[in-house]
Amino acid sequence: MTTPKRLYADDTEMYRLFEKELFVAVVGDVMDTLGLRHQFLPPVFKPVDGETRLLGRAMPVLESDIFPSDQPTRNPLMTKPFGLMFEALDDLKPGEIYVASGASPRYALWGELMSTRAKILGAHGALVDGFVRDTDGIKALDFPCFCTGYYAQDQGVRGKVVDYRCALEIGGVRIETGTLLFGDKEGVLVIPRQAEEEVVRLALEKARGEKLVAEAIRGGLSAVEAYRTFGIM
Repeated sequence: MTTPKRLYADDTEMYRLFEKELFVAVVGDVMDTLGLRHQFLPPVFKPVDGETRLLGRAMPVLESDIFPSDQPTRNPLMTKPFGLMFEALDDLKPGEIYVASGASPRYALWGELMSTRAKILGAHGALVDGFVRDTDGIKALDFPCFCTGYYAQDQGVRGKVVDYRCALEIGGVRIETGTLLFGDKEGVLVIPRQAEEEVVRLALEKARGEKLVAEAIRGGLSAVEAYRTFGIM
């Protein structure tokens, strides 16, 4: 059995294919055909700027609510402002996406200054299971940021980062360090590493096939005939 030729040599080449030819809907469709039918994050996730897309590898960050008191603590992390948030932010690598979850919706998990630092480090975006603030500043930076809403209340006295580069689940979808994420205003996909190459190959085939279908329909072919001929709609 012949091994299929690789479509790309590295992430840079893969990202170029995504940017040039792929969109979230077509990738989601082929993942369905592969049995990966629960890889979309919940539809509450939206980009701060509807024109931006999310594409890169996850750097998961675990958040936790805190409730400060005068009582002594057994956890030294509780006395550290923001917990490990600054360490997590500074640990971002080029092409990574800061992915935060674990907090309640009482405060913002991301803002303009964090976006500024992440962009300097070469990160490809942020995805937070919660709120962001400083949205005008984030848009001005042209930094991809996806969230569930906007809220200016600060994290400082309400939450901390307690771990990073750890596995997370968002809406029942598992995200690990290095997991490929692809999103736009119509949804965010989590693409398991073991399926990446096949997903990209099939998505390219389908995207290119859809162009032929569109041309045929514009030429007068019915929807029934188009699907019968191409198996795509």
